[in-house]
Amino acid sequence: MKSEPETFSVDDLASCPKQTEHWDGVRNYQARNFMRAMKRGDRAFFYHSNCPEPGIVGIVRIVREAYPDFTAVDPKSPYFDPKSSDSNARWDMVDVRLVRRLKRLIPLSELKRHRALRTMPLVQRGNRLSIMPVTAAQWQTILTMEKP
Repeated sequence: MKSEPETFSVDDLASCPKQTEHWDGVRNYQARNFMRAMKRGDRAFFYHSNCPEPGIVGIVRIVREAYPDFTAVDPKSPYFDPKSSDSNARWDMVDVRLVRRLKRLIPLSELKRHRALRTMPLVQRGNRLSIMPVTAAQWQTILTMEKP
């Protein structure tokens, strides 16, 4: 799950009550569909993007499965979608809880160099989805990279 740290960082999540917050603003159908497939209890990596050193900074757990994203129907929200309505929710969100920060940031440049991750969507050229799947093998590989 990618977020720009200026918009919502792992530190922001850590400061939320119960370290839990909704993950809103997803406005790409493929990313939305990946999010809709998430189940309560699933874990995800928290990734900082569009910053000096993009990379994985933490682990979150899904604590509430997909439900209508209320920011889509709020004209004051930067994520407002005039084609969405209460009766026709085009966009969803999930609630996430911080499990932990990683011991170190695992930078995208390092992820790209790891042979076992070469098929991971995150490291593929031009892939800009904010939510994408991670296989069990990729998950384990990334966790081994956490140690300096």
